[in-house]
Amino acid sequence: MGKAIDFLIHPLELKAAFQLKYIRNPLFYIDSTASPNEKECYKLLNLTSRSFAAVIMELHPELRNVIMVFYLILRALDTMEDDMSIDTKLKVELLRDFHEKLDLKEWSFNGNSPDEKDRAVLVKFDCILHEFHKLSKKYRDVIQDITKQMGNGMADYILDENFNLNGVETIADYDKYCHYVAGLVGDGLTRLIILAQFAPMSLYDLEKDKELPSYESMGLFLQKTNIIRDYAEDLHDGRSFWPQEIWSLYADKLTDFQQTGNEQKGLECINHLVYNALSHVDAVLNYLSSIHEQSTFQFCAIPQVMAIATLAKVFNNPTVLHKNVKIRKGTTCYLILKSRTLKGCVEIFEYYLRDIRKRLPVEDPNYLKINIEVARIDQLIEEMYPDNNLPPNVKPRETELYLKVKERTKFDKEVIPIQQDEDLRINVYLTFIFAITFSILIQFL
Repeated sequence: MGKAIDFLIHPLELKAAFQLKYIRNPLFYIDSTASPNEKECYKLLNLTSRSFAAVIMELHPELRNVIMVFYLILRALDTMEDDMSIDTKLKVELLRDFHEKLDLKEWSFNGNSPDEKDRAVLVKFDCILHEFHKLSKKYRDVIQDITKQMGNGMADYILDENFNLNGVETIADYDKYCHYVAGLVGDGLTRLIILAQFAPMSLYDLEKDKELPSYESMGLFLQKTNIIRDYAEDLHDGRSFWPQEIWSLYADKLTDFQQTGNEQKGLECINHLVYNALSHVDAVLNYLSSIHEQSTFQFCAIPQVMAIATLAKVFNNPTVLHKNVKIRKGTTCYLILKSRTLKGCVEIFEYYLRDIRKRLPVEDPNYLKINIEVARIDQLIEEMYPDNNLPPNVKPRETELYLKVKERTKFDKEVIPIQQDEDLRINVYLTFIFAITFSILIQFL
């Protein structure tokens, strides 16, 4: 009932939901002649992540199974790391050696707790291995390398007594933790996308020696957003990833924010964490401007626009201190449709950044810093699309970013007619539905 009311209150989201379900056509479809092992892998994908599954299944055939297998292998690794019922010594050994299991033709693990929700990916790991070995060696090498780095990183954190006792302490520790659980995913995905020739080599080669490459920021922006959102849920599970360097500015204990009278300090802490996450937005937009193949662009863009929408949702929101908050289903549908072009993604970011700035209390201790950060992102967007703000006959400054956006705009122009056709069809469809509904209601009045 709640979802139905949401849709009635937000008619544009209702329209987007209908359009996504009945009008929009995927760029690519799953091959109906898929092998039994491949079909089993896609079942596992749907079992472990419906949201990611939908985006992965619409990828270009060159990358679809590559990223599906990559996701399932990392999900298996994560499932092993999360399961507190596994003996610590055994778990560390399995995590450090997990990449070597990928050399085997057959291997599975049945030692998870029966209550572990994603245990199936380890129980049926043979199917994943079978599909892994069907991939080109160039893809397998990347997947194995990232699995090795992530497995060792997870094992290091399990053995880190200070982390287990005190959680994440400094902002540098926060970035390091997010690197192992999300930044490495961005690293691997970028290398896979480049190997498929869906983005230029420069997206990796010119970034890898930077202190914080753009592909790393793609992962960190998503992970930090989730960490802010999951405060109450993580505390309930006896863990937390908010960095002490930030939260200790506002409370003596991390749990204090849930106590009566501490809400204001809790909001200030949330806003400080949002400010930290916003530092990755410029790299995210820069990265997206480099992706050329359309299904890969959508695969990269959708999680990022969901993240900025979620970040705006948690900003200055006291509910975060007590329970998990989510964006509406209708909002999700709208964002998926709009983020098919780089221009659409930029407009989404602009909308939510304005929303954050509008709701930023003047008395917030980070009021000035947040305003400066949003202004910095606005300036970047102006560099991406300067034509709207230039006097007549004045040519834009052809920066590296501007030229990348110009190249990406060629692909956007191919998408715009498709969006226009969908808009026309959904308007006709909804007009017909409302006309029928209205005529039926008239008969009963």
